[in-house]
Amino acid sequence: MIETLFEGLFGAATYMDLRRLPELFCGFERQRGCGPTLYPVACLPQAWASATPFTLLEASLGLEFDPFHGEIRLRNPRLPAFLDRVILRNLQVGQSSVDLRVRRRNDTVSLDTARNSGHIRVSIVLTR
Repeated sequence: MIETLFEGLFGAATYMDLRRLPELFCGFERQRGCGPTLYPVACLPQAWASATPFTLLEASLGLEFDPFHGEIRLRNPRLPAFLDRVILRNLQVGQSSVDLRVRRRNDTVSLDTARNSGHIRVSIVLTR
């Protein structure tokens, strides 16, 4: 379900000015090449609407921060079918930071650290 919602909002954003999501838009049956109908008095951009894709990415990756142990965990991470890779830059835990590259591999993901500054641990946790 997260993947369907993620893909739908990502697709809708491609039709928005500067890819900014408004607080409200109207949806009719999809037609090729046509985006959602904008609501004329909707706030654009809207802070909580603009944060939604990042929250969906966080949920898809199962992103968890553990500052007491200096660790970032990805719990049962997945990327939706429309998204092959993601680079997360400057994730911070305390004074340490890391850049992560996540790539979709069929139903799983691969992870590598592009940069690691300080003492930070990154792990994938599978709990299926």
